Amino acid sequence: MRLHAVATLAAPPATGPVTDQPTPGVCALAHRPLPDGTFTSLHRNSQEEEARALRVPHAPTPGPLQTLYQRLAQPEPSPAARAEAAAWVRGALACTAQDECDLPASPDDLYAWMRGQAARTAQAYADYLQQRRAGAPRRYFSNRAHALYFLRSVAPTKLVDGAWLYGLMAHGGNPRLAPLVRTYLEELGDGQADKNHVTLYRKLLARHGMADDLPTDDALYEQGLMQLALAWTAEEFLPEIIGFNLGYEQLPLHLLITAYELNELGIDPYYFTLHVTVDNSDSGHARQACDAVLHMLPPAGARGDGDADARQAFWQRVRAGSQLGSVGRGTVSVIESFDAAAEATRIFQAKAAAGAGLHSDYARIGGRTVNQWLAEPERMGEFLLALADGGWIQHGKPAQDSRLWNLLQGERAEMFGVFSPYELQVIHDWIRGADSADGQAYFEPAAANQSGRRPSFRALQRMHGSAGRSTGGLPADDASDPDRVALDERLAQLTGDARRAALVAAMGPALHWTPAGLHATRLWAAGGLA
Repeated sequence: MRLHAVATLAAPPATGPVTDQPTPGVCALAHRPLPDGTFTSLHRNSQEEEARALRVPHAPTPGPLQTLYQRLAQPEPSPAARAEAAAWVRGALACTAQDECDLPASPDDLYAWMRGQAARTAQAYADYLQQRRAGAPRRYFSNRAHALYFLRSVAPTKLVDGAWLYGLMAHGGNPRLAPLVRTYLEELGDGQADKNHVTLYRKLLARHGMADDLPTDDALYEQGLMQLALAWTAEEFLPEIIGFNLGYEQLPLHLLITAYELNELGIDPYYFTLHVTVDNSDSGHARQACDAVLHMLPPAGARGDGDADARQAFWQRVRAGSQLGSVGRGTVSVIESFDAAAEATRIFQAKAAAGAGLHSDYARIGGRTVNQWLAEPERMGEFLLALADGGWIQHGKPAQDSRLWNLLQGERAEMFGVFSPYELQVIHDWIRGADSADGQAYFEPAAANQSGRRPSFRALQRMHGSAGRSTGGLPADDASDPDRVALDERLAQLTGDARRAALVAAMGPALHWTPAGLHATRLWAAGGLA
């Protein structure tokens, strides 16, 4: 069950709940990937029908989920935002109450359940690898643009990774919470920038020109919102947070496949492979999540039936919390929603306002000047159709055969720098159609793939050393950063609980990836609390 109908958010979308079906998209301009990895043929309806289908609203305003997400993604959300978050979590629990829960009926069976989950995931992944060795196409990503689309779409969740545990840090001295505190610190990389999950994802986005290009689809903020809401409501929802953590930290199949296919496409998979290792069921987060449940569980009736009732009530709340991990659009749903033509249309629409009025009127496309087209962003789909009809775009051929592409890339590209690396990859793969399944990057010469399979990201790292993984130009840790300097000055004046509170504040979801936040995490991890 999904949460778009939760009444506690103002003005919920009228389109109903998000399902696991692909988002309806525009397929008229490109070959659309099928689940088996093949592609449909290019099909064109009448231009009038396509024009109607391709008209999309311009610059949508943030929806209620994104708005609350942004209010909670602050260093110190307002009391009103926290109250709204708590009400939203209550609504989410009501919505998911009837969903099937795969946790065991008794917490005594928790470790067996965890081992069974891990074994099933391992077997499913072995089956996947066998299929790939036998020649099956990639299961998730039809081309490089598809993979980058996925990374951009899930960014609202990945950029608050681990946030659901933040509220427990105020009680970090409680030994019963030690497994959860340990998990949160590891999500933060113990203050090491190259292990901090959010820092890694921010760098991954920056490397592909997506750092400032987050999605606008409200549904994509739902899971991230859940994690932020739990971060700021721990006093009310401690058992549910423990349950959320229990379900979320079990290693899923999609994480393994995602890492494998990103690497195959030459995209750094480290953020995902790091999760594969830290979520292991022996000593990693999967095991720590089980330990946390049993540490916090009331005794098994040591003082009579009252304790047994309390134990069962706590366990039921843990089970309810585990269901919250399914809120929002899942990984496979996001992957299936990719449509190259629809995404290309969105990209050109987003650029229209900046380019309107800046083009000459020498060329007329579809009977209109470029400036006239750009003055109406909602008609970008029609503009792209007109470009194809006028020969500016040669679908199904190398991108270099299209006049439009040569304006964007090449020695004399007149529009060089207008589009980000992600946007260029989408346009490149949209133009090439089915041939883009070879995973060619937009900046690679066409001949690079003629000799066989392109090198994976790891192979490129081996060839080029550390240059294979860019920092994305983001200073992850800087002793001269003014916020870090200010934090040190403040800590020098504090002791005891006040010092602990200052460190906890700096380790919040909005700050822990900054130089000051990384510094605070290292101090905490090193025991520098006095």
